[in-house]
Amino acid sequence: MKALILFGHGARDVRWREPFDRLKEKWVAQHSNIVVELAFLELMEPSLEMAVSSLVSKGAKEITVLPVFFGQGGHLRNDFPALLTACREKFPEITLSATPAVGEDDAVLQSIIEFAARAI
Repeated sequence: MKALILFGHGARDVRWREPFDRLKEKWVAQHSNIVVELAFLELMEPSLEMAVSSLVSKGAKEITVLPVFFGQGGHLRNDFPALLTACREKFPEITLSATPAVGEDDAVLQSIIEFAARAI
């Protein structure tokens, strides 16, 4: 079974999470055949390890982690690879991969341009 983790930074303000919850809901509505979990680097739960564990308990064998970050800053260059390695070591029976940050995708950047054009 394939699964997806939408991975964000996390924040103290619980309202910061609302777009992530909406993103997860949209994924479920459009791709209900692939289980999705949210995970956060810090300040919020679930952690990456908790999300992987949850998906493994549901039968996931291939998990893709999608960093919902605008770019590859220090967290994605340093902290995220360490967390990913720790999860791979803890769950060697699964395939755990990651995509680049969503903000590095041209289609995402184009969506922001279109949003901006509608806003002005």
